[in-house]
Amino acid sequence: MPEPTDSDSVPATVPTGPVRTRETASDGYRRALAAHHEAAPSHRVDPAIAEAVERQTAAMRELSRRAFPETNAVPDDAPTPIEAARIQRRRRAAATEAAALRRARIEKARRQSEPQNLEQTA
Repeated sequence: MPEPTDSDSVPATVPTGPVRTRETASDGYRRALAAHHEAAPSHRVDPAIAEAVERQTAAMRELSRRAFPETNAVPDDAPTPIEAARIQRRRRAAATEAAALRRARIEKARRQSEPQNLEQTA
């Protein structure tokens, strides 16, 4: 099997010539573009309008801050609220389990001591 060469890797549909840019565009295109730039209004910003926009933006941010106050920021080393809830749930489960084990041990101790009490009283 013959080894592929560099000329084999380039598809036949890819143009090999230079890409046409504005510099190589026709005179008609350049004249039309120049006419468009002359006719298009320049984008000028009225300073009074810009100040009004800034005031309005500041007022909207203040209203937003009042309507949606941020909760106290959590320090980096503190657990997030979901982690804190999980920790609390685990502590409650551990406390419940410990209480159940204590009750079970007490009941087991009573059951083991009852037959001895019956034998002694009989």
